[in-house]
Amino acid sequence: MEIAVLGGGHGCYAAAAELSENGHSVRFWRRDAEKLQPVIESGIIRVKDHKGERDIHIAKPTTSLVDAIKSAEVIVIPLPALTHQSLAKECANLWEDGQVVFLPPGTFGSFMFLKAARDAGNMADVTFGETGTLPYLARKHGPNYVVISGYGKRLPTGFIPSKNDTAARAKLQEVYPAIEPCQDALSGALMNAGPIIHPPLIMMNAGALEHFESWDIHNEGTQPSIRRTTDALDAERMAVREALGYGAPHFPLADHYASEGDEWMYGRGAHDTLTDSGDWREKIELTSHRYMFEDTRIGLSFFASVGRWAGVPMPLTEGFLAIGGAINGKNFYAEGRTLDGLGLTSLTKDQMHSLMKEGL
Repeated sequence: MEIAVLGGGHGCYAAAAELSENGHSVRFWRRDAEKLQPVIESGIIRVKDHKGERDIHIAKPTTSLVDAIKSAEVIVIPLPALTHQSLAKECANLWEDGQVVFLPPGTFGSFMFLKAARDAGNMADVTFGETGTLPYLARKHGPNYVVISGYGKRLPTGFIPSKNDTAARAKLQEVYPAIEPCQDALSGALMNAGPIIHPPLIMMNAGALEHFESWDIHNEGTQPSIRRTTDALDAERMAVREALGYGAPHFPLADHYASEGDEWMYGRGAHDTLTDSGDWREKIELTSHRYMFEDTRIGLSFFASVGRWAGVPMPLTEGFLAIGGAINGKNFYAEGRTLDGLGLTSLTKDQMHSLMKEGL
């Protein structure tokens, strides 16, 4: 299949490598020509995972967004939500009938990409989908070298317009067999694990993160008191899903840590694999890191806005959002991604579900 992978982050390199190794023809786009040059010159991404180390050929590394997207059947965008607004505008006139665009995860970016296309006058029948996490636990160790500690086992994915769900999901499952049904794009957005796991881990470990040279928030930073808080925060997310009529499975984050019961998105034992890798022992700057500016400012503001709109109290969500803003001297809700900012708070729940089904 002709696939475009957009972006230069950890997950982007992992996606370009895995999908190429699986037999797809991958156009790998990155904006920064200098940083992409090692892949352009060598034609490879070197991968290390449970199968060992190897070089994987990339069909078409490119800095041309037009060349990447044109005639691609599936476009994968494993980029932080921070990039969505600008990239959605750049891609708006490039989408074509029948394409499926996958944002893992999306933070409701699927709606933003669709709206940008319609605002630009592009009425192509393109379907945007999103899931709750990256399909990879990955870290780049060089300009064309990525270490993949784990792969997604279950990827609940919702689409807009969801009336295209059957065809879009079938196409996307050829790329990621772990894709499974998830009602629609809003349901997919409310599966996002980043805003649940990362804000408590960075803010409740703030002293250690600022004091020590490096700190693993997933190892010594994940203690029983923090786990209890994470579970309570996740309960607010699941309460919103229930209020909107999105039934189980909700993929509670507790399953990520459990040794029995339902498998979470990364499967059994993923937390131990993550901590054993050592790749998440790092220096996290609370005034610049994506856990603060993506997962807290964007992710939690979105959850909070849906809670306010649906009439579901979310005190921990609002609290961590406020604390993150205080640490940075900013109003994270006002600067975040909210239903109000997207112009959707006037909708009833029925109108929202209709929007998800029919699109714009």
